[in-house]
Amino acid sequence: MRLKSAIVVAAVVRRANGQNAFAAVRRRGAEEAGAIFVKVARLDGTAALYGPAMPSFGTEETGDRLFRVIVEPGSPEADAEARMVREIGFDPDLWFVEIEDRDGRHFVELAKE
Repeated sequence: MRLKSAIVVAAVVRRANGQNAFAAVRRRGAEEAGAIFVKVARLDGTAALYGPAMPSFGTEETGDRLFRVIVEPGSPEADAEARMVREIGFDPDLWFVEIEDRDGRHFVELAKE
């Protein structure tokens, strides 16, 4: 059984804020199953963007939400923002979380490539 998107987002925000980063929900999506995107701004004009990874074997049973890199860390922040404009146009039910962290920590589990 997969965790609701709202619960996963709340956990990411709490985890980031608990580690002295600042996290906030910029866009609320569908409570049950909205896609989740996480932007990490390093406060130097660069950012990274993480989004849903393709479902892999076994994640349905564990409820894991895995992420993949969409905009590489160190990219101009405007690139991540432009990509999110496109994503929102495609899927208005998505969640958008922004984390501000000078160390670039994302606080999500990345899929193994």
